[in-house]
Amino acid sequence: MTLYQLLFEPFVEFGFMRRALVACLALALGAGPVGVLLMLRRMSLVGDAMSHAVLPGAALGFMVAGLSLPAMGIGGMLAGLLVAGLAGLVSRFTSQREDASFASFYLISLAAGVLIVSLHGSSVDLLHVLFGTILAIDAMALYLVAGIATLSLVVLAVIYRPLALECFDPGFLRAVGGRGSLYHLLFLLLVVLNLVAGFQALGTLMAVGLMMLPATAARFWANSLPGLMAVASLIASLSGLVGLVLSYHLGCASGPAIVLTAGGCYLLSLLFGRLGLYRRLRPRPHLTH
Repeated sequence: MTLYQLLFEPFVEFGFMRRALVACLALALGAGPVGVLLMLRRMSLVGDAMSHAVLPGAALGFMVAGLSLPAMGIGGMLAGLLVAGLAGLVSRFTSQREDASFASFYLISLAAGVLIVSLHGSSVDLLHVLFGTILAIDAMALYLVAGIATLSLVVLAVIYRPLALECFDPGFLRAVGGRGSLYHLLFLLLVVLNLVAGFQALGTLMAVGLMMLPATAARFWANSLPGLMAVASLIASLSGLVGLVLSYHLGCASGPAIVLTAGGCYLLSLLFGRLGLYRRLRPRPHLTH
């Protein structure tokens, strides 16, 4: 097998592979920086909870329009925003922490979504909703993913400084009169939007995979916030490309192949990254006079 047949032929020969690759690249550009901020804010598991919270909205969209990715995406976005809003209200007006309220609402949402799909569809439909249909992305869904990525980059550029301050020194942001709650809500909106974009490609169960795995892998290569965001987007893009190529040649599901590739990048980064275990554990030469 030549290099052309291995890497380029699937995308040259088949339009659905090109659309899947463009979707992965767009998702990497938007979800990579958002994943880094989630990691730095110690909200990684909140991102996972939010990815499941979109399921009932996606299921209702499926009931209304069938396997229409835009309809399911809009429904998922509304459900995710509702869960984020309810969790925020509970944590604001009660003594319960935000992560606990997120966990409670996401479990309710996940169960409700699975029940809706199982009552009004087949097991195949449920698998499509849970694990995604990246190879079936059409032009409308591709525009939605690209639009979310563009909006995410623009919003992050506008509120970059207060978000960075809130990550590293929220006390200082409050002291200078920064509107931390507003930026927090805007950030949660970006998380929901990028999870909806990830749902288009990877389903509700793995939508967070291409957001968090590249972000955690980037931590072993870079220290600065811009460096982390750039490396996370690069790893996410590479994972999408390699995962699609592997799924094409091995005949396996594309979504899990992409997420497993991102997981492989994380493990390699953990072991051999600039800040990984190998560099930390290898014996250092002693200075000699």
